[in-house]
Amino acid sequence: MTVRLVQLADRVLRPVLLPVQFALLLFTFRLGRLRAARARGDRGAISIELALAIIALVFVAGAVATALYLLKDKVVKKVEQDPNMPGGGGAGGAGSAGGATP
Repeated sequence: MTVRLVQLADRVLRPVLLPVQFALLLFTFRLGRLRAARARGDRGAISIELALAIIALVFVAGAVATALYLLKDKVVKKVEQDPNMPGGGGAGGAGSAGGATP
């Protein structure tokens, strides 16, 4: 069962994290170019590559923050729809006494 769960998680998370994977690849590429510029001793190229690497890193952080925000919205909607959860709507939720008054 654990293998199936891992495969399911892989199939669900891979498309969601595709932009993050792309940004990490871009960041790795920029770091490689930075190392090459450092080996050549080209100070101008070093500063440009550092700036581009920082931009790519900010893009990664933004993509992760966006994914977490969207996940939060999805979970909040599910909790609001579930009548058994505290704060959830629908009959049978907190405060519902089934029409009987004490």
